[in-house]
Amino acid sequence: MTPEDRIHALGIWRGSIEISPIAGGITNRNYLVSDAVARCVVRLGTDIPIHHISRQNELAASRAAHAAGLSPAVIHHSAGVLVLEYVEARALVPEDIRAPDMLARVVPLVRACHHDIARHFRGPAMIFWVFHVIRDYAASLKAAGSAYLPLLATLLARAETLEEAAGPFDIAFGHNDLLAANFLDDGKRLWLIDWDYAGFNTPLFDLGGLASNNELPESAERLMLEIYFERPPTDDLIRRYAAMKCASLLRETLWSMISEIHSTIDFDYAAYTAENLARFERAYQAFARDQ
Repeated sequence: MTPEDRIHALGIWRGSIEISPIAGGITNRNYLVSDAVARCVVRLGTDIPIHHISRQNELAASRAAHAAGLSPAVIHHSAGVLVLEYVEARALVPEDIRAPDMLARVVPLVRACHHDIARHFRGPAMIFWVFHVIRDYAASLKAAGSAYLPLLATLLARAETLEEAAGPFDIAFGHNDLLAANFLDDGKRLWLIDWDYAGFNTPLFDLGGLASNNELPESAERLMLEIYFERPPTDDLIRRYAAMKCASLLRETLWSMISEIHSTIDFDYAAYTAENLARFERAYQAFARDQ
């Protein structure tokens, strides 16, 4: 059955429908669907254990995020299908996030995610502990005989250094995938979408991911921390944050290495691996110099 056939067969539509692919998904396939009454976003994707993605967890997080006022409503779900309210909005790009005025809007939304979603989440919840994910990815790469095997011992040793440096840890409910495209601006407010990797984590992981995914300059990183914590960052906080930023880049690198082997989505994962490995190396060297 084609994706279009699956969407037609959902039985929730009023009248005939129009289906248009939405570009950008690399763990699922997304479609804009219009019927006689409304427009919806349909996300097609099954569990991906190798990436710690549970669609039941994504559903629960999506519902909780909507209840917290951060994300569009869930309209329908079934096995491998999530249908969401469509929001007429523009997806941000990294250049947007780097602008101080936009950063001042984005960071409170991230803080609201950390503070509010857990109050609304129901049922079993995932823990997205980045250092466990890194170790699990490394084990999967070894089992698959990855071409990156010669790098793994060094990368795992660095992960241990980062885990030790990043503590002590606060725990909050994190988004854990703060790409610019997961923020939508409807002209009045921002929305946060795509809860594939959501789960309890330390807030510094999301902040590190926000900075690394959007290549924030150092001045913007300090502004981000000051907005989030509502005070100038201490040297200790900056050290812990720098470690989690490195961990975010390392996880993204290993995610891409794994995806080179397992993903069926048309995407240049090898180039993405090389880009993120280079960025991790730069960030880790800067972190090591400051210790």
